[in-house]
Amino acid sequence: MRLRALAPAKVNLSLFVGPTRPDGRHELVTLFQSLSLCDELELDTLEAPPDRVECPEVPGETNLAARALADLRARGWAGPPVAIRITKRIPVAAGMAGGSADAAATLRLASELAPGRPEEVEAVAAGLGADVPAQLAPGLAIGTGAGEIVERLEPLAAHALLVVPLPAELSTPAVYREADRLGLPRDPGELAELLARLREEARPGARLPAELMINDLEPAAVSLCPAVGEALDRVRGTGAHAAMVSGSGPTVVGIWWGAEAAERADQAARSFGPEYPRAHVARPVDVNVGAPEAV
Repeated sequence: MRLRALAPAKVNLSLFVGPTRPDGRHELVTLFQSLSLCDELELDTLEAPPDRVECPEVPGETNLAARALADLRARGWAGPPVAIRITKRIPVAAGMAGGSADAAATLRLASELAPGRPEEVEAVAAGLGADVPAQLAPGLAIGTGAGEIVERLEPLAAHALLVVPLPAELSTPAVYREADRLGLPRDPGELAELLARLREEARPGARLPAELMINDLEPAAVSLCPAVGEALDRVRGTGAHAAMVSGSGPTVVGIWWGAEAAERADQAARSFGPEYPRAHVARPVDVNVGAPEAV
């Protein structure tokens, strides 16, 4: 038996960082949006164990999809042995949650093959990292806690994004440490106010106000990688309604609203030269994009 699923990348349309929790993570208020930029996973059942996850770009224990499958198996998942092949299209270590997306797609595939208890799947997702729970059902969602508490939302107004991956790497822990050094985290009261505002403004069919399209990690990413600041200036010069770092970087995104958003983003993408070879246009997607299917 063979199943296939897409694993959409994500951007944070808002990312507000609060104080450090006892577990070492930061309190967050964020708005996740899944994108049309997707990895592709294929699952084949095997006659005998062990399970295998094949991904040349992210091998071994660093592969979150392999960890997701092993953790689910350890919790009693009774599916047959499987081999999963991952075709990577989401840039690695780019702040777009490609590894988390692959792990979430693996959990969807496993649940399609041999349904288990949803709470076990959710527990595995939460144990893998703050981005994985939101990716279990692609689309638009508010994340709180460290990002793992997910509140699903209906789509916003039509928009398109220019995605500009940079040929650089930024460690997420290093970016958070730099944010702490720069004094960027907000106090709990301000974080609660921003959450209330985000819930009010992120209505179905609404445009998110520019003052909420902020990534608190952006100054830290720019401090560690000045090329991020240069790319942000370049994207802002194209006339985007908003430009921001994706996650902890180094990918930069520009966002346009309205019926002509995709056309305007495409024009901006064509203006980028060979120094940004991977600049491309993406659109928001919903849960249907990640649904497993038999092939």
